[in-house]
Amino acid sequence: MGRRSILFTPGDRPEMMRKSPTAGADVIVFDLEDAVAPGQKADARETVRTVLADPAFDPDCEVCVRVNATESAVAADLEALLQDVDGDVRLDSVMLPKVDSPGDVQGLVDELASYDVSLPVFALIESAAGVLAAPEIAAVQATDALVFGAEDLSADLGATRTDEGTEVLYARERVVLAAAAHECAAIDTLVTDFGDEAQLREDTAFSVQLGYDGKLAIHPAQVDPINAAFTPSADDLEWAQKVLEAKRTADAEGRGVFEVDGEMIDAPLIAQAKRIRSRAVAAETWPESDH
Repeated sequence: MGRRSILFTPGDRPEMMRKSPTAGADVIVFDLEDAVAPGQKADARETVRTVLADPAFDPDCEVCVRVNATESAVAADLEALLQDVDGDVRLDSVMLPKVDSPGDVQGLVDELASYDVSLPVFALIESAAGVLAAPEIAAVQATDALVFGAEDLSADLGATRTDEGTEVLYARERVVLAAAAHECAAIDTLVTDFGDEAQLREDTAFSVQLGYDGKLAIHPAQVDPINAAFTPSADDLEWAQKVLEAKRTADAEGRGVFEVDGEMIDAPLIAQAKRIRSRAVAAETWPESDH
């Protein structure tokens, strides 16, 4: 399954958590960090655990929890979620906020291991230190995705957020480069104005252009436009199928370069076709007979 859309839901709202899979996001994230007031953390942990441990809660998407950032808070979060659980807990991955170094991810991994649990980690990069260490963070084996957080980064830098986003563009590009270099997913920052669909579509198109694999969402209404942007169009699918079919013929004939509809195809375009295929497979729009 792909990770086109990653939808946050507050960890202290059980009715919203149970309903969140119906939005159609590839990943739902129950948030124990920013979405929960400090005085409500303990109650939120128990609420999330109750939902995750309910046998009736079995959505057809990835289920993730965003834990808190400090070591003590991470320990309290995981203890509430994983200790003395009667039966299975539906937890597919963990998101760690404010990741500044590889050691932050490793600390989470070690804490999970104390419960005999191993889970993929979404490493949320939202500080200057995290951006500079992004390649090393991506290199940690447990890091399955780098997530770019522009809002907290701007606060850390003292930068002013603009619609153009030039103040965070270098960081946004560095995160996706680090993820690509270490073959993990790259998830782009959210659009905070969930009522502005035009801005969301424009920003998500730019996410795709930069090479991101998915995007954060803070409202169910953002999910469909994000999914659409990261799902290859019919024209892209047709082109990729032609390229990959022609490549099979060229390979059989020992040719490295070949033509498709008057266009010379070489290694970079083959890689582009394979990326389209990967996204289409994740979105379940690629023909099953041609995987």
